[in-house]
Amino acid sequence: MKSSTLRLCLAVGMMPTTLLAQDITTQDPDQAATDGDFLGTIILNVPNVPVGEDGISVTSEGIALSNPADLSELFVAEPTIAVGSAIPMSQKVYVNGIEENNLAISIDGARQNNKIFHHNTTTLIDPALLKATRIDPGVAPADAGPGALAGALAYETKDVDDLLFAGENFGGRYKLEYDSNGDIFTNSLSVYGREGGFEYLLFGKAGTGENRIDGDGVDIVGSGTDMASGLAKVAYEADNGHRFELSYEKVVDDEARPYRANMGSLIGGRPVPLTRPYDLERTNLSFNYTNTQATAMWNPTLRLSLSGTELVNDESTLSTTQLTSGETKSFNGEVSNKFTLGWGEINAGVDFFSDTASIDYEYLPTATASFTEEKLNNVGVFAQVRAEPTTNTRLSFGLRADFQDLTGTDGSKQSDSGISGNIAGEIDLTDRFTIGAGYSHVWGGVELAENYIMNGAWIYPAAGIEAVIADNAYVAASYDAGSWAVDGKIFSTNIANARAASWSGGPDLTADVESRGFELGFSTTWDRGFFRAGFASIDTRVNDNVADSYTGNYLTVPMGDFITFQAAHRFDNGLLFGGDAQIALDYDKTDDFYGGSPTIAGYSVVNAFVEYSPKSMENLTLRAEVNNLFDEKYAARATYGQDFPTEVVPLYEPGRSIRLSAELVF
Repeated sequence: MKSSTLRLCLAVGMMPTTLLAQDITTQDPDQAATDGDFLGTIILNVPNVPVGEDGISVTSEGIALSNPADLSELFVAEPTIAVGSAIPMSQKVYVNGIEENNLAISIDGARQNNKIFHHNTTTLIDPALLKATRIDPGVAPADAGPGALAGALAYETKDVDDLLFAGENFGGRYKLEYDSNGDIFTNSLSVYGREGGFEYLLFGKAGTGENRIDGDGVDIVGSGTDMASGLAKVAYEADNGHRFELSYEKVVDDEARPYRANMGSLIGGRPVPLTRPYDLERTNLSFNYTNTQATAMWNPTLRLSLSGTELVNDESTLSTTQLTSGETKSFNGEVSNKFTLGWGEINAGVDFFSDTASIDYEYLPTATASFTEEKLNNVGVFAQVRAEPTTNTRLSFGLRADFQDLTGTDGSKQSDSGISGNIAGEIDLTDRFTIGAGYSHVWGGVELAENYIMNGAWIYPAAGIEAVIADNAYVAASYDAGSWAVDGKIFSTNIANARAASWSGGPDLTADVESRGFELGFSTTWDRGFFRAGFASIDTRVNDNVADSYTGNYLTVPMGDFITFQAAHRFDNGLLFGGDAQIALDYDKTDDFYGGSPTIAGYSVVNAFVEYSPKSMENLTLRAEVNNLFDEKYAARATYGQDFPTEVVPLYEPGRSIRLSAELVF
């Protein structure tokens, strides 16, 4: 097998790069300075190469070998990344303890503005669409986009070149999957091809199922599956290298969910039904121009994108007879150019976005009473330098200036501007020992308020809402002995004036957020397999108090200590065995906010899989998984409400399940 064709790259500050011999190779280290991938960067790179050489299976190249069905499985091997909630449409991602809305989030380069309702997810995405995920925790480059308060999270969807070998013009895949917990059936089909300079890719997936059960055999309320996703791409590349690509991606979730979709139930409060409909639809339309025959001084990128999320809660069949519709939209783009010099490169350009967030309580009698919105426009100018000053050092630094205009729900205007800067670097002290560090100061301006708490009666302060700013820092080290490696990192994030508006409290409330922690990792490899282990300890605070999940909405949650394990081995007969384990230790640092200081229970979850491609039919991949092997009853640490002593029943994760899949490449 060609070593450059298939990669699982995990350039993680705490988690050493590991590989499956003959199947998975690490990223070319000479490319690190160009891409800016330092010890603090997490890259899950997933080229889905066709079956062919050496009979390599299809799905074993999946992110972290986990064949992820949702975000929690996507990041299963990363102890500094936590995903809360047992239901994909209410899952939220926390990086180094900070909620994803404080990161610059993009899909195929397109900015995501999805902060719509605190009870549901912000960026619902199907991992089956992805070929790569890049995370810059804390310190992010200037060209990652505006609002990178606690770093950047970039998803990249599959392309034709990821699925066809050179010289092939057509192909496709069909995958059937069954999960015993909830009787979930999922079907997906993709077709792709190229002719002359044209390329096309079509992908569709649909899944249906009943409520799942937790480790005690109890129904997880509102956990049924009714989800569909799709991806369409068309591209044209001229003989002179001009490449034009148009992509459209969509994810839909339409099912009855817990009335407050990120918790099992609320004890007390106003009477509400156990569930209500949540119809969530997220779309991403993006046009990109690049040049595949770029020169040292002409390597342009032009991107224009439309992205958005719509959430409809139709309670007309319930006693409340309400219909509420919230929508976020973003029109955004970038024009930039990479200048390659003898010592590195400079990426400089301009980006912009025009975002809106609106809520329509359609059951109210008048349009003026029912519809409310905020608008935010931003223009940014940036430059990022990536260089190799010497053969054993790598350096990245950049600046960006952002200019903002906010229109409030009352039509009031506010303009502001600020400067952000970052620097990161690393040095090889020996051929085995590397140290690195990074720092960023980020001006985030004013963020749009959450749709479902916006109030048309808000009065905005004459002096304007205070701009949010953040400071991030890390120090990391790695020792690679060849067959084994150890890593470590210390990190911190401080966010000041994060917007914390509320319906009754007004539009200009703010909060200060802190996250501090460290991570350690060990990995070892052998001829056909690997093992790795990681530990992370994360302490989060809001307004100088221990974080709680209520005041931490869109900011942070109680975290604590995490341990992860992952291993895989391929036998001579082609069978691939693997598994992973996640351990969260008890957390007893909760404050006495709600009449008690409960200890958040720890948990241990083990998953295992086996995968096989028969020699007689190498285009077929069969996979069997046992998830939550020991049927643990637990709520993932980042799930809302576990720090309440009695008021909230959290959403518990699914108990033991058997997942079977078959994928055919044609």
